[in-house]
Amino acid sequence: MEQKEEIAARHPVPPVEKKETMKESVLDFVRFVVLALAIVIPIRLFIAQPFIVSGASMVPSFESGHYLIIDELSYRFDEPKRGDVVVFRFPAEQSKFLIKRVAGLPGETLEIQGDIVTIKSEGNPSGFEWQQGEISESRNENDLSVTLEQGEYFVLGDNRAESADSRLWGPLKREFIVGRPLVRLFPFSKLGIFPGSWKAERR
Repeated sequence: MEQKEEIAARHPVPPVEKKETMKESVLDFVRFVVLALAIVIPIRLFIAQPFIVSGASMVPSFESGHYLIIDELSYRFDEPKRGDVVVFRFPAEQSKFLIKRVAGLPGETLEIQGDIVTIKSEGNPSGFEWQQGEISESRNENDLSVTLEQGEYFVLGDNRAESADSRLWGPLKREFIVGRPLVRLFPFSKLGIFPGSWKAERR
């Protein structure tokens, strides 16, 4: 016993420095938060952001309460195409975000007669009838003809009877387009990538 006590005395256990340990823990936490913010903020501002669908204008492709992640990066390198679902700032109230489908592209003329949408261009002056969505009933009582300028798009809701879109407030300028749906996270039964695309909806 005396020998053990002598060894213990010669090799004392160093005291635990609680203050230093706590300080290191706080610093580690701060570093973690800073690193997380450095990763999350650029992604949130420039690459992707969450979006919750509200309303029935895009039924059956999207329903109220659907939770989406919006790709904000693709349209920095490419232009929206006909049939793309886009999320954009409402021109009359830019704090408000809407979701619609691109029907008309810059330079085209759209003629709407009742539920029939005809799209004409220099390459196709006779035009073609464009169909989108599965619900095509319309509340539009007046015929409409509009020619899009450069940087302008004509957007429609898939559920035209419940959609306030370019038929009411005119062409959408490119600068207001934020991005397109990349992932649908909720409801889980509809989990998938590029939701709302024609190919995805036809599977």
